Amino acid sequence: MFKQAVKCRVAPMMAFYALALAACGDGGPKAPPPPEVKVYTVKPVEIPRVVELPGRVQAVRTAEVRARVDGIIERRLYQEGTDVKVDAPLFRIDPREKQAAYDQAVGALSRAQASARNTKQVVDRYQPLVSREAISKQEFDAAVAASAQADADVISAQAQVERAALDLDYTTVTAPLSGRAGRAQVTEGALVKGAEGTLLTTIEQLDPIYVNVTQSSAELLRLRRDIEEGKVKSVPLDRVRVILTLEDGSVYEKEGHLNFLDMAVDSSTGSISVRAQFDNPGRLLLPGQFVRARVEGSSISNGIVVPQRAVQLKPEGATVLVVGKNNLLESKPVRLGVLHGTLWVIQSGLNPGDRVVTDGLQHARVGAPVRVEGEAGIPPVPAAKKPN
Repeated sequence: MFKQAVKCRVAPMMAFYALALAACGDGGPKAPPPPEVKVYTVKPVEIPRVVELPGRVQAVRTAEVRARVDGIIERRLYQEGTDVKVDAPLFRIDPREKQAAYDQAVGALSRAQASARNTKQVVDRYQPLVSREAISKQEFDAAVAASAQADADVISAQAQVERAALDLDYTTVTAPLSGRAGRAQVTEGALVKGAEGTLLTTIEQLDPIYVNVTQSSAELLRLRRDIEEGKVKSVPLDRVRVILTLEDGSVYEKEGHLNFLDMAVDSSTGSISVRAQFDNPGRLLLPGQFVRARVEGSSISNGIVVPQRAVQLKPEGATVLVVGKNNLLESKPVRLGVLHGTLWVIQSGLNPGDRVVTDGLQHARVGAPVRVEGEAGIPPVPAAKKPN
């Protein structure tokens, strides 16, 4: 009985060990297959070269309206903050003093003209007498000299009349150009002086309007070298497209273009002044306003772009995952340029032919093998447009 009981107990144990040994013979549980990823194979493409720069809005023309004669402001003739046309009256200075000076000058001219007529008549009377020696040659020469002096007095008196007429006209202050008239700097009853050029108001032309930006001289030098080496295609200055981003983050609806590039470097900042021109029919852009200008003109012949989702942004910089030799995953640091829609421009870090992982990043591990499932497509790179 005892032997039978022992045999009964040993049999199940032998079966367990047999199964364990069989399992050991199969090599244990199988490892999971490599994760599947999609890649984008880097290829050189032509992309617009975009530079984002801070800028400030400036009026196309600014005129400071100043007094040109002395007097008391009698009346303001325009509404502050409205558009005015060229030669529109803005202020009236009390004209009575200038009117009196004009009348006096006119009277002096009349006296000079009467004197000139009289001296000419004397010369005409002396002309036949001197030939008959009825008067001396000295008397005749004196009459001719008096007539010439009288004619000069007429010219001087005419100049005084014209000057008095100008002063009288200056009592009505007009707009030197069409534009938006600002706040009046003087009120009715204020004394203004022409010699000091008392400021009355300011007029600014707001349509079109300028935006001034500054470009690093080092960046401009790099661009010129890239153009010389054929890496960048350049375009004429007036075909360089400029897009504005306003202070609230919205994009200004009108596209502008560059119209000025300074040829001197600011010694204090090491930058070069660049100016763009925009249509401003709604007066949305105002002088002094800060904006960001996106300048798109030249294009990069062999540029590199990758989908935005392939780029990992970290505090130490941007990286992408690349399928390398033996399908092992590598991490590469890259230097980013601007964002074109959903495409990052890569300035350095990638080469044509690199396989950049775009999908399956959550399962992929650096240094581990992956299985390439397919090729990911990218949208076409937007081409630079001509300004409106």
